Amino acid sequence: MPRRTLAACAGAFIAFGAHAQTVIDNANGYTLNAAGELVRFQSLAFDGKGRIVAVGSAADVAAKAAGFRHVDVQGKTVLPGLIDAHGHVFGLGQVATAAELYSSTSLDGAVRTVAQYAKANPGRAWVVGNGWNQEIWKLGRFPTAQELDAAVPDRPALMRRVDGHAVWVNSSALALAGITKETKDPAGGKIERDAQGNATGILVDGAMELVTKVLPPSTEAEARAALEGALAVLGKNGLTSVHDAGIGVAEDKLYRAYADGGKLTTRVYAMIGDTGEDFDKLAAHGPLPTYADDVYALSAVKLYADGALGSRGAALIKPYTDAPHTHGLLFYKDAEIRGKMEKAMKAGYQVNVHAIGDGGNRQILDSYATLLKKYPAKNLRHRIEHAQVVALADIPRFKTLGIIPSMQPTHATSDQNMAEQRVGPQRIEGAYAWRTFLKQGDRIACGSDFPIESPNPFEGMHAAVTRQDMRGVPAAGWHKEQAMTLKEAFRCFTLDAAYAARQEKVIGSLEAGKWADFVVTDRDLFAIPAGEIGKVGVLETWVAGRQVYKK
Repeated sequence: MPRRTLAACAGAFIAFGAHAQTVIDNANGYTLNAAGELVRFQSLAFDGKGRIVAVGSAADVAAKAAGFRHVDVQGKTVLPGLIDAHGHVFGLGQVATAAELYSSTSLDGAVRTVAQYAKANPGRAWVVGNGWNQEIWKLGRFPTAQELDAAVPDRPALMRRVDGHAVWVNSSALALAGITKETKDPAGGKIERDAQGNATGILVDGAMELVTKVLPPSTEAEARAALEGALAVLGKNGLTSVHDAGIGVAEDKLYRAYADGGKLTTRVYAMIGDTGEDFDKLAAHGPLPTYADDVYALSAVKLYADGALGSRGAALIKPYTDAPHTHGLLFYKDAEIRGKMEKAMKAGYQVNVHAIGDGGNRQILDSYATLLKKYPAKNLRHRIEHAQVVALADIPRFKTLGIIPSMQPTHATSDQNMAEQRVGPQRIEGAYAWRTFLKQGDRIACGSDFPIESPNPFEGMHAAVTRQDMRGVPAAGWHKEQAMTLKEAFRCFTLDAAYAARQEKVIGSLEAGKWADFVVTDRDLFAIPAGEIGKVGVLETWVAGRQVYKK
């Protein structure tokens, strides 16, 4: 799915053009105001710097925008630019150059796809792919190295699982990484083994590094190609801002260069990946809350508590319902993860921790409860990324501690085929529990976790409102009691996503003084049946008053 989208957008990368004082006229406009209420408008004016001067009726806006040029959108719907609060920008761009397994529906089909890709790319030292999901294949088990050997017998091969928390490698990759029967599971990771103790070819979470550390690093040219490809996709999907969940020194350097050159056509709120060497280098001068007119920011840190539900790496308090021998994996002991969080907090960074299982979420909530007494700065707005399966007793702690749940609606509709089997009927009540969080007054920051899921925010809103996948399954909605209203879903991809990046005063809605980030769509989001929300198409995307995408 992401690969097809990327290919379709590859030619859509547009560097910023010149600013002009402009009025967008004849719009069927919707935005939220500062109070989160939905308001309508006909016209939108912005100045030569790309900041909004006026929003409202045609007459009111014209009175404040004498001499401005006019662009007639002919009654089409105009919305604030959409924000994805959790994605992986370079990963999205890299999908285009790897084997695409997101659409594979069987093991045999996946093996054929990899074999075809390997044959078409004889010069690649490694054969790399993304997107496999053994649950869709209905294998009842993970695939094996020998099965991947059938596709790639002559060089190492590595296929990332759809959730990014497990890799499937062939025998050549296992040998190159030095993984043998004697290799111990690393902290926070698991080497899947057969009855004799031999590695089967599946490495979960922390064990993935055993192989990824011997992968050849990307060249700068490849990184630039990935960034430009990703920006093209983001523009086509109406995303004017994204939160990049985990970057290092190389990515930061590229982001700044693109921002300086006017080529960063989607705003990026970046999180430093972990608190190791890259953090030490990037944090030497403290957080970077804004750069190049709010196009870039680097003032958050991304950490991991556990793995994913599909690979049973998510840490649960009690054993998995469908695998009673395992609780999943916490990546770190309590003191270790708390030490990482404290290092970031002490340096003034927002801390955003990936936690999927109820055990992972509890560990991080406990850590916040301890650390916030020492570092009480509420303006940092710390987050838990995913907050996917949370013990019912722990959900109120998000509100009490002021922790933002950063959630991805399409995860629920993608996981419906296995989530309840994993955690059972009681724990599922605290899983993907958007209504429960909203009812207690939390702001949810919505994203997609692209390229794991589609970057299309309208598909995210569709999942949030209908609790159905894009095929309309299940007909009644999966645990529909946790659905959002359309206004709530719209808000979590705009104003509340901006709030989670401490940017609600500059983006997230169309109000005077904010940046003119907006999209023009092919249908009225607020006048179509719920089942059509995911079909809304973007015709134009504008960032700071500059058109960066046109269909």
